[in-house]
Amino acid sequence: MSGPTVLVADDDSSVRLVVSQTLAQEGYHVRSTNTASTLWKWIEAGEGDLLITDVYMPDESIFDIMPKIRQERPELPIIVISGQSTVLTATMASDHGVYDYMPKPFDIDVLADSVKRALQKRSLKGIEPASRKAEKDEALPLIGRSTPMQNVYRVIARVMNTDLTVLIEGESGTGKDLCASAIHDLGKRKSGPFVAVSLAALQKEQVEADLFGVNIDGEASSPGRVGEANGGTLYLDEVGDMPLEAQTRLLRFLQDGQYSSHGGGPVRQSDARIIASTKHDLRNLVEQGLFREDLYYRLNVVSLSLPPLRERKEDILELAAAFLVRAKREGLPEKQLDKSAYDLLSAYDWPGNVRELENLIRRLAALSPEPVISAREIEREMRSGTKPETKTDAFEAEVEALLSRHFMARLSIANESEGTIYQNVIEQVERPLLKLALAATNGNKVRAASLLGLNRNTLRSKINSLEISDEE
Repeated sequence: MSGPTVLVADDDSSVRLVVSQTLAQEGYHVRSTNTASTLWKWIEAGEGDLLITDVYMPDESIFDIMPKIRQERPELPIIVISGQSTVLTATMASDHGVYDYMPKPFDIDVLADSVKRALQKRSLKGIEPASRKAEKDEALPLIGRSTPMQNVYRVIARVMNTDLTVLIEGESGTGKDLCASAIHDLGKRKSGPFVAVSLAALQKEQVEADLFGVNIDGEASSPGRVGEANGGTLYLDEVGDMPLEAQTRLLRFLQDGQYSSHGGGPVRQSDARIIASTKHDLRNLVEQGLFREDLYYRLNVVSLSLPPLRERKEDILELAAAFLVRAKREGLPEKQLDKSAYDLLSAYDWPGNVRELENLIRRLAALSPEPVISAREIEREMRSGTKPETKTDAFEAEVEALLSRHFMARLSIANESEGTIYQNVIEQVERPLLKLALAATNGNKVRAASLLGLNRNTLRSKINSLEISDEE
């Protein structure tokens, strides 16, 4: 036997083959199976130095026998892989004390590295599982099985049972508040309070008093939100809107857990875990002097980025179905969506993200006279909004965000003598636009020029100057 023995349990023979071949090349001895019963026999016999397993086997879920595995072999490192990854499977894996959790498809090199690190730390005892009933799919705090969301679940599973400070970044409506709640509700602090503060909704002069309480005539009128969150989680929504004075006080609290009321008073202690969120790019705010750099690094111990809905469109159908179920639970009529409705929902770019989708589904459930909702009804409801977000608005917002990310720093430090940024932006937009027009016309320059509203000689000149080849 050339090295440690790794047990691989997966119903997919191709996965077993790739994992076995890769680990064998790394010097490990591998035994693989597609049933939980065979796996349990090996474990009961004391075989294996590490286990790699899928969640669902043909005969049994791995979570059903995980308590027996932990009782029989508490020192055995376990890596869970899953093709049906949700926040629930990720958190259940964490609850059972697994070493690592990977959604399928996974990078085989990343898996091999995880195996190596797990075997190096075999002496560490596994975390005892916490008892918690599984939530129903429609009641999950976060919904979706897309690759971007699987990455989110993986981070949640790793941080929820720690006290690490987490910074959640994402556009408005992506569910940053739900993500913060999930970290709290599924983690070790779930029995403590979850105190949410919307900093964008507070006047600047109110922030310090709201967070740290007020001292009047030597008496603290309230413990503030920091004190209320003692033993639990303090969620700071839109932390980028926090005024600099309050940032300084928050930094001091993060350093030692101590704070005093606004206006003075005795020093108090609070064991509150901090989770912050922002739709802004805090690094840009730091560069502009609007956010403290030292506070940014204190908050950004673990960074979690929530994807916009347009980057996880495969989740739209599941989200819409779940929102219809929730609407029914709240007393609204039971409704369904036909295929044309689903097609339209999937084609839309959702500038308001998941919040916009949920609001639309709730309105349709309440207002649609038919039990089955069609694309025509969705179009009518979108048009009847008080301020509908057009595709032009969404496109402009995306371009603005892109330009801010790539050019804001240069605009902040550029001097008047440079004068090149505008031309650089135009060139970088013009080249892909011409390539798209040529692709749409199968390379026909005359038709492409007509579509773009350009003289064909002008188009030829631009193609040459931008060095766009026929292959492109």
